[in-house]
Amino acid sequence: MNSIYTIKRTAAAGLDKVQWEQANTLELKNYMGSKPRHFPKTQAKLLYDEKNIYVFFRIEDQYVRAVAQKLHDPVCRDSCAEFFFTPGENISDGYFNLEINCGGTMLMFHQTARNENKIQISEQNCKKIKIKTSMPKIVEPEIKEPITWTLHYTLPLEILESYAKVSKPAAGVKWRANFYKCADDSSHPHWLTWAKIDKPRPDFHRPDFFDTIVFG
Repeated sequence: MNSIYTIKRTAAAGLDKVQWEQANTLELKNYMGSKPRHFPKTQAKLLYDEKNIYVFFRIEDQYVRAVAQKLHDPVCRDSCAEFFFTPGENISDGYFNLEINCGGTMLMFHQTARNENKIQISEQNCKKIKIKTSMPKIVEPEIKEPITWTLHYTLPLEILESYAKVSKPAAGVKWRANFYKCADDSSHPHWLTWAKIDKPRPDFHRPDFFDTIVFG
């Protein structure tokens, strides 16, 4: 069964003013590979206005670590929340993979498939993404006790328009997307997904399994 998530419009522009309680909540209930022993409860919310997409993750986690420090470092090895999306309905136009670890270090590319027509989003554009996280930048050694962490950020539409064809958010407009949680190099690795990916080995770069997000 395909999932559909509706992104509500917010009148309160700016990351500090967004009222997350008005947003719909989605939860990552699927996984890739073997079912993990540690299955953190991972929820996400999105809102939008005429200039930005706002993204919020809340994760009830354990075995949390973050060692990546520089832009475009391999943050998926850390405790990481990811938003992969095509800013329209045609996945052949390519997709963005926006990956941010619990410490706020990010990686972002646009590509048509894994490592095909791959474009690294410039540092200048990445700096326009305002990120707030509840965790310190570096988490090492790993936090083995249960801990809940949050990540929220604002994603300016102008960044996307520099790299791809964008269906501008408005009521009824649809994009394709998936949401992920991973921690490849933690003591308890896991690969969680919102839209189910029917493949035996972990691989988040599967836009053919993206589900629909619709702007309300």
